[in-house]
Amino acid sequence: MSDVDESARLWKVNRTIHELVKDRGFQVSDEEINMDLHTFRQTYANSSGSVDRNQLNFFTNSQANPMEQIFVFFSDEKSVGVKTMRKMLSILEEKSIQRGIIVFPGNMTPSARKVIVAMASQYRLEEFSESDLLVNIVHHTLVPKHEVLSPEDKKLLLDKYRLKETQLPRIQLADPVARYYGLRRGQVVKITRPSETSGRYASYRICF
Repeated sequence: MSDVDESARLWKVNRTIHELVKDRGFQVSDEEINMDLHTFRQTYANSSGSVDRNQLNFFTNSQANPMEQIFVFFSDEKSVGVKTMRKMLSILEEKSIQRGIIVFPGNMTPSARKVIVAMASQYRLEEFSESDLLVNIVHHTLVPKHEVLSPEDKKLLLDKYRLKETQLPRIQLADPVARYYGLRRGQVVKITRPSETSGRYASYRICF
């Protein structure tokens, strides 16, 4: 892949990951999301047109709780291994951040994935390949609007319809939309679809 092609690819990836973080309720500037390709190359590419992925790393605060932060780490390693995960964890530890997302150009080794599981009690780590982020799936016309319910809204929903959690339809943890919003087991999403008769209708799914 040429540097020109790769910079265009990373421009799309960078935009989607900023949209993802914003959709989760974290502070992201519109300038970062709306940055055009020319500006992206001017900002992040060197004279030969190659983008240093380390420059794309960023962290930001939750809008609802400024004490909650998330760190997005771009790996330049094609196949992410334990060494890269340790590097990311050292940054999280240094900055006292509990949530991290790693974005990588190729794949992740089984050993690296084990690190995510092993550190789950201390850090909430997620992983996305760059190919996952070339297109923002929630902007697709066939994907209805999803909203993650707060614990309070979830309780109100169950009480209103006299439901148990087990009676709700399910959305899998590995579902692309669930991954986009960072859903955890037990969280409920409200899905709003257009309806020919009533304008729109809402359904609910619980993540498992």
